[in-house]
Amino acid sequence: MQGIIGIFTFLGFAWLLSENRSKTELRPILSALALQISLAFILMKFDLVRDGFGSLSNVVTALKTATQQGTQFVFGYIGGGEIPFAMNPESAQNTFIFALQALPMIMVVSALSMLLFYWRIMPIIVNGASWVLQRTMNIGGALGVAAGAKVLLGNIDAPLLIRPYLKNFTRSEMFAVMTCGMATTSATVMALYSYILKDTIANPIAHILMCSIISVPAALAVSRLMVPQGSTQTEGHLVMPYKFTGWMDAVSKGTSDGLNIFLNITAMLIVALALVYLANSILGLLPNVDGSPISLQRIFGYFFAPVTWLMGIPWHESAAAGALLGTKTVVNEVVAFSDLAALPQGTLSDHTSTIMTYALCGFANFSAIGIVIGGLGAMVPERRDMIVSLGLKSVISGTIATCLSATLAGLLL
Repeated sequence: MQGIIGIFTFLGFAWLLSENRSKTELRPILSALALQISLAFILMKFDLVRDGFGSLSNVVTALKTATQQGTQFVFGYIGGGEIPFAMNPESAQNTFIFALQALPMIMVVSALSMLLFYWRIMPIIVNGASWVLQRTMNIGGALGVAAGAKVLLGNIDAPLLIRPYLKNFTRSEMFAVMTCGMATTSATVMALYSYILKDTIANPIAHILMCSIISVPAALAVSRLMVPQGSTQTEGHLVMPYKFTGWMDAVSKGTSDGLNIFLNITAMLIVALALVYLANSILGLLPNVDGSPISLQRIFGYFFAPVTWLMGIPWHESAAAGALLGTKTVVNEVVAFSDLAALPQGTLSDHTSTIMTYALCGFANFSAIGIVIGGLGAMVPERRDMIVSLGLKSVISGTIATCLSATLAGLLL
C-alpha cells in the first residue's frame, strides 16, 4: 500500500508542476506507465529473464579482471598488482585505490561500446528499443530513437543519434530527451556502479541495467505530465554519429572518450568531496542537534525522508536513505553509491539497499545540468534558450522517474 501511495504521489507532483495542466493527455502517459510496469514485471518476476540478467555479474567480473591486467602492468601494485613488500594485516584492506583500480574500467567499456557501433550491433539494439516505444506510446521516430538509446548511452551520446532532427523538436520532445537523460545512466559507468556495490547488494549490475530499462518509459510519462505534447511530432531515424576507418580506429575513439570521462569523474569526485567536507565543517560550527553535529547528510536525510518512505522504505530507515538521495541530487550518483556501500552493516536492510540502488541510478543532479546544456546547446545553438529553461526542471523530472522505478522495484522484489 505504501508503494501504491508513492506512485500516485509522484505522478501527482509531476502534474502539479505541469506547464499546462489543461493539455495533459492521459493516453500516452498511461501507455508509458503500463509499459514500465510490464517491463518491470517481466524483468523481475520471470525466472528465465531474471537468471539471464543474473549472468551479467560474470560479465562485470570479466571486465574487472581484464581491466586489472592493464592497470597492473601500467601502475604495478597500486593498480591492483601483487604488493612487493610485507603488509600489516590490519592495513592490508586499505590498499584499494579507487582512481587506479575501479575507474579505469570506464575506458575499457567505452572502447567496447565503440566496437559495438563499428560492428553495427548498437544501432540494432537502439532501433529495437525505439520500435517498442513508438508502437506503445505513439511518439515520433526521432524521440523514440533518442529515448531507446538512453538505455545504454550517455546524456550527449543518445541525442547525437538524431542530431539533424533536434532543431525541429517541440518543447515537449526536447524536455523528454533531457528527462530520459537524467533518469538513466550509461553502459560506460554501469560497470563502475556495479563494482562499487559488489558487497552491498546481490548482482548489482542486473538491477542497474533493469533500472535503466524501466526508467525510460517512466521518464517519458513524467515529461509528458510536466510539459504536455501538442499534435506535432518529429519523425526521424537513427543517424550514425561516428565514422570509423577500422576496428582499431573505433577502439582508439572509445579509449579517448573513456579517458575524458575517467578524468572528469576523478576531478568531479575530488571537488565534490572537498566541498561536502567544507560545508560540513561550516555546519559543524552550529550547536549540536540531538547530541550530534549538523551535516549536509543529516539535512538531506530529513528533507528526503518522506520521499524515500513513499518508495516503500520503512520510516526508521528513511533518514539514512534520504541522505543518499540528497547526496545524489546535490553532488552526484557516484558519491551516493559510494556512501551507500560505506554504510555500516545493518543501517539499511537488503530490501532497502536494493530500492535505493534504483533510486540512485540516474544522472539527475545539479552538475548534470551544465553537461546537458553544454552538449545539447552545441548541437542546436538556435534552441539553447529553450534548453536552458528546461535544465532544472529536467533534474526534477528525472528524479521523479527514478523514484517511480525504485517504488516499482520495492513492490515487485
